[in-house]
Amino acid sequence: MAVDILIGLQWGDEGKGKIVDVLAPTYDIVARFQGGPNAGHTLEFEGTKHVLHQIPSGIFHPHIKNIIGNGVVLDPIVFRNEMVKLQERGVDATLNLYVSKKAQLIIPSHRIIDRVSEEALGKEKIGSTLKGIGPTYQDKIGRVGLRVGDIIAPDFKDRYNKLLERHRKMVEFYGQQLDLGDQEAIFFEAVEYLRTLKLVDSEYMINEAMKNGERILAEGAQGSLLDVDFGTYPFVTSSTTLVAGACTGLGVAPRHIGEVYGIFKAYCTRVGSGPFPTELHDQVGEDIRQAGREFGSTTGRPRRCGWVDLPSLKYSIMLNGVTQLNMMKADVLTEFDTIQVCTHYKLASGEVTDQLPHSLDGEHIEPVYVDLPGWKVDLNLIESVEELPEAFMNYIRFLEEHLQVPISIVSVGPDRKSTLRREIEKVG
Repeated sequence: MAVDILIGLQWGDEGKGKIVDVLAPTYDIVARFQGGPNAGHTLEFEGTKHVLHQIPSGIFHPHIKNIIGNGVVLDPIVFRNEMVKLQERGVDATLNLYVSKKAQLIIPSHRIIDRVSEEALGKEKIGSTLKGIGPTYQDKIGRVGLRVGDIIAPDFKDRYNKLLERHRKMVEFYGQQLDLGDQEAIFFEAVEYLRTLKLVDSEYMINEAMKNGERILAEGAQGSLLDVDFGTYPFVTSSTTLVAGACTGLGVAPRHIGEVYGIFKAYCTRVGSGPFPTELHDQVGEDIRQAGREFGSTTGRPRRCGWVDLPSLKYSIMLNGVTQLNMMKADVLTEFDTIQVCTHYKLASGEVTDQLPHSLDGEHIEPVYVDLPGWKVDLNLIESVEELPEAFMNYIRFLEEHLQVPISIVSVGPDRKSTLRREIEKVG
């Protein structure tokens, strides 16, 4: 049995959590393969909004096993708080949640290093969520980090202190002192809680499940344009956000990859610093932000907003081998008379291209737009694909023609039920 993968195609915040929740009932396992508490996967159903940061989005389905894979960086403090909130809402996640022993641990000093290093960048700051993600991945690559499996070792405290001393010197390099306050005590309380859960060799668990014919959905965090190699470097995250990250983040061989669901918004957003060719600095951008409630689920920061960008989408589709597209938040564009779609970039040299330059940040780019008529119909009230207005269907067909991948799911509202499935055919 193959592993299907769900990937964000933009700069994150595409709505992956909702789609995982919608698709989850047809799967036996949902597994997170990278990222950490910098993710904010929002699910909304029965009038309640849920935001998950580290726990897979299949957790609300009791029959599904949820796995935090080895590619994830786990903050025990955030994790325990998340588990408690689920318990308060009647969800006992301890029953069907498994944590890889090879997942890296975020310790309190990682967050301090994140903050002081970001402050040192001044105007050139990356826009970090300050959750300690980057420093933790740095320790992983530097082979000095701590892993979840280490917490059951008798000398864990010694290993922790050794890493802490390393961090102390790093903070002093920036001219500051390492002051953990009460965070260290809270961290060790959270570690004690983590020890009570199902800590597993998840790579064996997943491969055994495939042999047994179980259906597995791999859930990514952030978006393809934040990938450490292929994103808008250096304004990227610290992990591989592409399909390739699922192979290394779960221990799945490439030949076992099945469907690849590419998630994108009907427009574009970005949080933090970095290039954004179709960003709108006018009232239209503000209208999109307010209509879409575009404020970070992790940081609360207002998201930068703009029209959909087809060159970047085609780039992400190519890198991930996307087989199906899911378009989110189409209802946000309801009030616009005209919808603009960026089909190409005009570079400073005068060249017009549909490919991403080596560095979006260092290149003056002028988006080339095509205007399409808006639909002016409240999509929230629509319950079937057949009811969708013709202008909206023309928008979908225009995107499919340019992207050459079918759009199988259209989200027309935040609730779980506001999700329309389309019969897909080969495009082109």
